[in-house]
Formats: sequence, structure tokens, C-alpha cells
Amino acid sequence: MTRRTALRTFAGASVLPQLGLSQTRRPNILFVMTDDQRWDAMSCAGNRILKTPHMDRLAAEGMRFGQAFVTNALCAPSRACILTGLYTHAHGVTTNGDGPDFTKQPGLRPGQITFPMLLRQAGYYTALSGKWHIRSNPEGFDHWAILPGQGRYNDPEMIVNGARLVFRGQSEDVVADQTLQLLRHRPKDKPFCMMMHFKAPHRPWMPDTRFENRYANVTLPEPKNFNEDLSRRPPAVANSDMQIADMPDFAGRGVNPSQPRAKRKPLNYQAFLKNYYRVLLGVDENLGRVLDFLDDEGLRENTMVIYTGDNGFFLGEHGMFDKRLMYEPSIRVPMLVRYPAAVRPGQVDTAHMVLNNDVAPTVLDFAGVPIPAHMNGHSRSWKPVLEGRPAPWRDSFLYEYFEYPAVHCAGKLRGVRTRNWKYIHYWEKPDAHELFNLDEDPDEMNNLAGDPSHKAKLAELQAELDRLRTETGDDRSQDGATAKPCNVPRMNPTGR
Repeated sequence: MTRRTALRTFAGASVLPQLGLSQTRRPNILFVMTDDQRWDAMSCAGNRILKTPHMDRLAAEGMRFGQAFVTNALCAPSRACILTGLYTHAHGVTTNGDGPDFTKQPGLRPGQITFPMLLRQAGYYTALSGKWHIRSNPEGFDHWAILPGQGRYNDPEMIVNGARLVFRGQSEDVVADQTLQLLRHRPKDKPFCMMMHFKAPHRPWMPDTRFENRYANVTLPEPKNFNEDLSRRPPAVANSDMQIADMPDFAGRGVNPSQPRAKRKPLNYQAFLKNYYRVLLGVDENLGRVLDFLDDEGLRENTMVIYTGDNGFFLGEHGMFDKRLMYEPSIRVPMLVRYPAAVRPGQVDTAHMVLNNDVAPTVLDFAGVPIPAHMNGHSRSWKPVLEGRPAPWRDSFLYEYFEYPAVHCAGKLRGVRTRNWKYIHYWEKPDAHELFNLDEDPDEMNNLAGDPSHKAKLAELQAELDRLRTETGDDRSQDGATAKPCNVPRMNPTGR
């Protein structure tokens, strides 16, 4: 279905909400997204060092999903999953474009339907402020102000409805400022969908001066597998370029790059994690400013707030940073939902595996806009879960990653995760397999794929992966391709 056909179809649907109805019939939507924030980088999820009172406030006043995942732990593909409700292979934004084979990577396919597009057609005022990071301009928005590419932390440039402008200040403050301006000047006779996308806590982790000394006298604990030898992992992992010891980011920020690697590694880790937490303090503070605005304007009761990240992040697990791989730190994200008109406060749901793909059908469902049939099998609405009603739910989901050869040299892979098990297939030749019992091995240290006693479980999950690919129309033309060498410059600890 093309964009034009779909919009005509939904415009004529008899169940489409009529303009001018009270906003109590159609909720406002505030969608808040960070970049690279993992599931436990907030105090309401048990973090004992990072204090996030405004994220905690959302969790206390709504529902926190404890089993929330992305289906591709990479910025642009994940963002497209959120907008379209589709898996990566279906929406076509397969990479960030950060490799020799991907320099012409397109943005969203022409005519690709997104939930803001459908909300706007249904009478919503739609606006976007912050990081977009898709190689096509936003569509379906009345107003947009985006950071070009990755954006920068200090005095960021923004593209405002096509015009480039430079704003003074720190990016999280600027994104929230723009959000508040758009909310103050929105048309008051329409419900709104406001998307606020922060840059933080993405690399290079440059906090505002008001946070730069936080944690200065704290030594952060290292993960128990911080010094893992990756040589026993599949080549797609062992040959990746994501080791904290090799980070160049802090060569000019207190870490002497000429030190031996073993000594440099813990110093990089402390500098990295402290600055990761510091930029999140700016996110939390600005989230609070926008939540206060909703309270002051009497909008709290009828505004659904969704808070999430575009992917998880390694914070020293396996000695790594970044994401991409299918291990738990990379694929688990925060997911908070507050909607006082329909969602009971103080809930933590760990019974349902929810996905970034699910945002689109959930928002459309609450707004009373028909969910496009092409999302079936790719995503589902959380509405019954949020309202406390029983509903059939997924037992597994598909994961996929395609950006290779490219920066960080993480190999292409597909996998399937269930409640208790995970199977990963690094599918380019020579291929490799990983199988983990997540109940007994939550840190994914014991690969059971070659264990004869788990042969049946391996076959079961391989069949489930095949079923999910078939159900969602995955292209198999590249199956069995030979992996190219990753001739991409690797990290240089000196920063040069």
C-alpha cells in the first residue's frame, strides 16, 4: 500500500475520529526518546548511582515495562521501526550509512507510512524536536526541528522546516526549549503528537558544565565479565571494534593513550561511564521541565507520555561499549508509559516482551486511528496490557542487524529471543551460532550451540527464526553470502 493510497483509505474510514471532539476522547501524545540509553540507566530500574527523579516520576505514575527490547540495536533502523511498526527488512532503513557499501543508504522508502503521518491525517497537530538520524527529511509533521546527522552537544545546529539555524546552549536544553515552544504555540483546537528526541547519551558524551563534576570522587564498579577474552566468541564478535581499552575519546580528557592497554582500559571505563551518566542528568532535568509544563497547562490527565531509547548499550560488559550485537545490554531499553486517563499508576510489567516496533500500533490504537494491516506480524498494540485486560501475546521476536562492513566491524546477524532462550545466527560465511539459556546464564557467557544435549533446543529456535522470517516477508536472497573483510579504519587510542 502506498502512502497516498493508505492516507485516502484511512481518511475515508468510518471509524476515524471526527475533528473537533473533546481531547478526552483522543489523547495527546508526548513521545520522548534518548539515544543509546539502556534499560537500567535510570534509578527506577535499580541503578544505584545514576539518579533520575523525572524518569522515576513517569514510572511511578504509569507503567514501566521490564522486558522491553529493540529489534535492531542501531540508531536509524531502530527509529524507522518505531515510526513504521515494521521490522528492519520491511521498512528498508537497514543501516546508518556508516560503511563503504552504505554511503547511498536511503532513508524511509518513498510512500512509507508512519504513525505521525496517520495521526496528522486524523486531525492531530504533529511536531518533532531533536535527533532524527534518518537519511530522509521528516514527513507527516506540521513542524520539525532536527539535529543534522548525529548533531553536536554544544551550540547545536538544527534544521527547522528545512532552514539551518544555530542555537546557543547544550543540546538537551535546546531540544527541550524547542519542544516547549512548539507546545506553547500549538493549535489549541487539536490534540497533539509531540516527539522529543534527545541526543544524549550518545557518543562523545559531552555534559553541560553544571554536571561535569558529578561522580568525580566515585569509583564505578566494573562488570564481572569486564575482562572477558573474546577470542572464544564467533568471529563476528571477536573481530569487532568495540573494546573500551581502544577508545580514543578520552585521550585529551584525562586518559594518557601511551599507557599499556591493560592500564588504559579501566581509566577509559571510568571516564566513559561517568560522562554517560552525566549527559543523562541533562536528559532527566529537561524531561522534568516538559512534564511540569503538562501539569501547569492542565494537560497531564489526557496526555500519553511514552519514554524510551532507540537501543541499549554495552557499559563494559564483555569489555565493550556501543551496541549492534544481540546480547542483552545492547537490545534492552527503558520503556515507560504514563496516561492517567487509562493506565493505573505504579505498575511494573515483566510478563510481556514489548518491542520498539510496537510504538506505532499502540499510539494509533489509543488515538482511535485504524492500525494498518501491513503491521500485522511485525508489531502489536500495548493497549490491552496497559489497561489491565488479558490479551494473547508474543512468545518470541526477531532480531536483525545488517551494517557490515562498517564502523565497529560487527558482523551481520539474525536471531530469535524467547522468554528464556536466545539463538543468534551470524549468517555470512563462515557462519556461526550461539545459543544461551537466559535463566541460567543471564550474562550470556556459556554458548550451548555446540552442546549435543541442547541439539533439540537449537533446532527448535532455528525453526522459530525461520517462521518469523517467513511471517514477516523477509528477503532470503543474501542468505549464505560470504562475509567481506572489514577494511574500515579501526579505533586509535591516541585519538589521531
